[in-house]
Amino acid sequence: MPRILGVDIPMNKRVTYALQTIYGIGPAIAAEIVEKAKIDPNLRASQLTDENISAITVLLQNEYTVEGDLRREQMANIRRLQIINCYRGLRHKKGLPCRGQRTRTNARTRKGKKVTVGAIRDKTQRRVAASDKAAAQAAAATGKK
Repeated sequence: MPRILGVDIPMNKRVTYALQTIYGIGPAIAAEIVEKAKIDPNLRASQLTDENISAITVLLQNEYTVEGDLRREQMANIRRLQIINCYRGLRHKKGLPCRGQRTRTNARTRKGKKVTVGAIRDKTQRRVAASDKAAAQAAAATGKK
């Protein structure tokens, strides 16, 4: 498995698609890298020579921000927004969408698993909840004395 910038590239894929496994490289940049490094785009990643791999590595290090550096830069940008307490920073802190999407429905990616809050419909569950509440109040009352 060829290794570029600490990432194992899948061997059975063509070079342009294999490069996309590196964080920060999409289809357009992958095609651009293959063109600049003068590599045949139909080659499989397993057929890359050491010279090809070194050419790709040099290109990525000199011209693009990828992997750890890109992640660090993005986290610094989000942290800056949170520190200055702008709207987007507050939304990031609360874990809500920050680009104007609706949150009454959807937004499950940011908000996480749905948690129902409110009335208990089932009578047996209502009785259990009431007895738990009474026990908690009794414990609080005895603790005060």
